[in-house]
Amino acid sequence: MARPIITLTTDYGTGDHLVGVMKGVILSINPDVTIVDITHGVLPHDILDGALTIGQAFKYFPPKTIHVVVVDPGVGTTRRPVLVASDQQYLVGPDNGVFSSVYDQSEALYVWDIISDHYFRQPVSKTFHGRDIFAPVAAWLSKSWQTSAFGEAITDFVRFAIPKPKATGNTVKGIVLRVDHFGNLITNLTAADVPALTVENGKFTIRAGNAQVTKVVPTFAQGAAGEAVGIIGSSGYLEISVNKASAARTLGIARGTEVTVELG
Repeated sequence: MARPIITLTTDYGTGDHLVGVMKGVILSINPDVTIVDITHGVLPHDILDGALTIGQAFKYFPPKTIHVVVVDPGVGTTRRPVLVASDQQYLVGPDNGVFSSVYDQSEALYVWDIISDHYFRQPVSKTFHGRDIFAPVAAWLSKSWQTSAFGEAITDFVRFAIPKPKATGNTVKGIVLRVDHFGNLITNLTAADVPALTVENGKFTIRAGNAQVTKVVPTFAQGAAGEAVGIIGSSGYLEISVNKASAARTLGIARGTEVTVELG
């Protein structure tokens, strides 16, 4: 039988003991799990960034993977801890909207408010639910798979809308959702939103800040040195890139900047 997989996605960084302690708690309960770090570089306290991160990653794991996501500026408050079952994947984390992108992509969706505190590590800290609630719940789930044992089914879980492009006449407006490690500007625009981006000899102009992009290339290496180009990235979103440089620094553009595509 395959070893259970538990993934970790947090805004904890790797300079402190927090991630290691969560792994220790998990392995103390179930030493037979495989732990995978998706990232601990989610922007601090940024629930949208956490939602985008797990939304782009969870579907690439085997069925019955358990994803622990801790981006939790409301830790210790009345916000609920939740257990989610989504299309043969499980997720554990705070009920603050961090699973919104997962919810958007799910066909089968069930959510439980985790109230069975005998699964928690005691005493429960007001500031470290990753250690005392989310890690042990994930570990116990990997042993029993009895989701209903952890709490009560709910339908009023917190969910927010991921920003969507808007089309007006010959213009489609979006935003920069993320800036990745390489400085690429990842927008919320896809080829489905703007088919001209992938049509041979398609006529369009992409504007972001003071930058203007007039071509979409298939690979990062096809832009000339210092040239800003578009590319449809591995997650299906339009990215603005500068070959071997940070587009964010080169163009002076940050997350949240409006991106428009003018057709024709």
